[in-house]
Amino acid sequence: MSEFWLYFNIGLQHVLDIDGYDHVLFLIALTVPYTFKDWKRVLILVSLFTLGHTLALVLSVFEVVIIKASLVEFMIPITILITALFHLFTAGKSGKKESITFVAFVTLFFGIIHGLGFSNYFKSILPGENVDKLVPLLEFALGIEVAQIIVVFIVLLLSYIVQTFFRFSKRDWTLVMSSFVIGVVLPMIIGSDLWRG
Repeated sequence: MSEFWLYFNIGLQHVLDIDGYDHVLFLIALTVPYTFKDWKRVLILVSLFTLGHTLALVLSVFEVVIIKASLVEFMIPITILITALFHLFTAGKSGKKESITFVAFVTLFFGIIHGLGFSNYFKSILPGENVDKLVPLLEFALGIEVAQIIVVFIVLLLSYIVQTFFRFSKRDWTLVMSSFVIGVVLPMIIGSDLWRG
């Protein structure tokens, strides 16, 4: 049971780590257009991210996929930017239900990219054969899922407070938060090691 908590906690910390705020940024970009009544849709998106993340770790642990770390580190903020731009340009427009497929694809893709970014560290902390790493990997994935639900709940709560008490429209909230995410993520892209060759 203590081993379960070890890997569960690593998953939890992986999302909630202040130095690894790219994960939280993506969750903000993903969640801003939704409210508490959309909780099922948000839960599906969050679970898709976890699925992608876990799939990437499995592929990496079994060395099916090996990718250059600098490319992955560059792709992570790109997926955040795409999500934030999408919500910036679709804020307040009808047809949000139809756009779930696009957002779902980006979420799954981001999960895979982010999982690849974490794979080297994850492989280094896991002892034993590749097969022995599957259970800890699932425990880690559960920690990620719980941490993401915490972050999403906070974003939805802030959204509720801002829209209810400060009379922000849903569209304005989405525009402001998407712009904020873009403003934070652009320097990450510009400062990427990939540009230095």
